[in-house]
Parts: sequence; C-alpha cells; structure tokens
Amino acid sequence: MIAAIEALQRLREGNQRFVAEIRNHKGLTETRRREVAGAQTPFAIILGCSDSRVPAEIVFDQGLGDLFVIRVAGNIVAPSQVGSVEFCAARFGTRLVVVLGHSQCGAVEATLEALRRPSSEQSQNMGAIVERIRPSVQGLIETPLAQDKDALIHHAVRSNVCASANHLRHGSTVLEELIESDGLLVVGAEYSLDTGVVEFFDGVPA
Repeated sequence: MIAAIEALQRLREGNQRFVAEIRNHKGLTETRRREVAGAQTPFAIILGCSDSRVPAEIVFDQGLGDLFVIRVAGNIVAPSQVGSVEFCAARFGTRLVVVLGHSQCGAVEATLEALRRPSSEQSQNMGAIVERIRPSVQGLIETPLAQDKDALIHHAVRSNVCASANHLRHGSTVLEELIESDGLLVVGAEYSLDTGVVEFFDGVPA
C-alpha cells in the first residue's frame, strides 16, 4: 500500500512531466498490460469532470493500473460516486483521493446561468447535476464577484471542488473511518486548461 503523501508526490511529478512534454511510456506497454491483467493496485483515486480535455491518466502521466478514475460532469458527488470511492479505498487499499476540477468548467457555468436565469427547459437529468453544484456556488453571485465573469467562474469551480471533497470526507462512514484510522487523504485540485498545471489547494497537508 502506497501512503497518501507518496501518492500525491507521484501525481505532482507526473503532472510536471505532462507540462514539460516528457512522457513516461512504461505504463502503457504490453508488458504493463500483462502485469495488471490479473489484479490492480491503483495508488490514487481521481474523481474528476467528464470534460474531454481533462483525462486524468494523461494530465498526471500515469499508465495502466495506476489510477482509479471516476468521471462525471462537474465532478459532483452522488451516491454512486461515493460508493465507487469506497470500493477502491476498501478493496485495493488506495489511500489518496483527489477531487479534480478544472478551469472553465461547463457544468459550473451552466449552474451559474441557471441561478441567474432559471429555465423550465432543462432536462431532469441535467437539473440533477445543477442541483448538486448549486449549494457551493449560489452565494457567490451575491458578492462583487458577480461583476467579473472570469473571477466568478474561477471561485465557483474551486468552491464546487471543496464541496465535493468535503462530501467525501464527511458523507461516508466507510471513508470517515479510513481517514480517522488508516491514513486516507482526500484533497481538492484544479487543472488549468491553459497551462496544463494541476494545483492542489484543498486538504493538502502542510
């Protein structure tokens, strides 16, 4: 089992390689495929957005069997996502969970638009995503940030990441026990579409 801090360092180093365009292809070979065919031991769980521009394995320069990735629009946390994190943490001993948001998140932007201009035309399924993001961003539109679209979206993305991370920390007895007694760490991060850099900003040990 890889400790959470070591796993976090691996992700940071992998992202640095990605940004520098120095890729490690060892994790994508036929040899690696055979190694992990019988069992997996992912060193990190990534709960990220479905956005096609933010594939976790690529932005962290990892290979087959390295990451347990859960992707959903807006990196929201619903029961199925919590259950997926619980499954990996309990079954495989993975001790790092990263909620990975990204700049210019379309789901967050859609939520802000829905708050400003409510519409009955939105599908029930899309509405379910908006409703999970809404509590973390609603208060922001009542602040001066509302006058600066870019700043508003930036803060909304980060607020949504923090809300999802907190949900994982406090919304599951399984995860709470692993955090308390077995070294599980849940952190929040944001990927920049412009630079490719991932910044870890929530729940990161000093």
